[in-house]
Amino acid sequence: MNFNEELICWYRKHKRDLPWRDNRDAYRIWLSEIILQQTRVEQGMPYFYKFLDAFPEVEAFAAASEDEVLRLWQGLGYYSRGRNMLKTARKVVADFEGIFPDNYDDLLKLVGIGDYTAAAIASFAGGQAKAVVDGNVYRFLSRYFGIATPINSTAGKKEFQAVADELLDAHNPGEHNQAMIEFGALQCKPKNPDCSVCPFMAGCYAYRHNAVDTLPKKVKKLKIKERYFLYHLIKNQYGELVIKRRPNTDIWAGLYDMPVFEHSETDDPVVVAGQIHKVFKKAYPLSPVSAPVKHILTHQRLFVRFIEHQVLKEDVVLQNGWMWVNAADLAQYGMPKIIFDFLKKVIN
Repeated sequence: MNFNEELICWYRKHKRDLPWRDNRDAYRIWLSEIILQQTRVEQGMPYFYKFLDAFPEVEAFAAASEDEVLRLWQGLGYYSRGRNMLKTARKVVADFEGIFPDNYDDLLKLVGIGDYTAAAIASFAGGQAKAVVDGNVYRFLSRYFGIATPINSTAGKKEFQAVADELLDAHNPGEHNQAMIEFGALQCKPKNPDCSVCPFMAGCYAYRHNAVDTLPKKVKKLKIKERYFLYHLIKNQYGELVIKRRPNTDIWAGLYDMPVFEHSETDDPVVVAGQIHKVFKKAYPLSPVSAPVKHILTHQRLFVRFIEHQVLKEDVVLQNGWMWVNAADLAQYGMPKIIFDFLKKVIN
């Protein structure tokens, strides 16, 4: 068997039963592709079902509010993806008569859809001969062909795309692309792949040259930025607490959190906590500041502390978009996972 025949044979035997593979609905495939960006299948699957249940077709998605979408997205990270999905759904309704496109060029006109996602939807749903290259495909191609060009470099992206284009089965592009992705995900795994059962072992450069652990190559990552946040849970006698919507120019854009003071690593958290008295009409005793909780983002490492205040509503000066909400209504607001998890523990 040649490369493509071997690949399809392996795929039909080992592929996972995933809900977006049982049809060629471009809308469902789009949902899965956006949700699975930077997200493992196991983590993304419940979100796929949540979104499909809430918005069974693109018209329902387009009619949603941003808060509804971000609430469903909560915990997935990269919240701009959720906002872009809403923009795309509305554009599909406005410009494509509610029919989600499966043509590569049309897909590129939609917000949040780049070359990879457009190629995936176009090949899976429309049968268009577009090769898909994701992290799994990069790894498989790098090891098999011995390509050492960094996969996150401009030259690397061009080189790997050219190789993928050359390999693509133009008569069966959707299944070929699915097979390439699945092989990288299940067989040619990032760490400790079982090469002894790999059907491509004999022709694999990395296996023959003991380079499985060193391929693919990447350009050195950007330095991780560390940030220090002190959040204030301000509660009153009516079962309300203060929340605010985050700005669109920072992490968690457009989500809700609580009043927060960002500070440096060397600042005394108790001194930082005392700044909250500027929004109280009288001085309240400070409760203990929690130990820091580490929260990892792609290019940032957050150290988050919390402090609680039980105050009289009349003694708080709202500012910077802060607002009182009933604790029982918190589920209506999309929040960063670390904030949602904290509130879930402390609010009855």
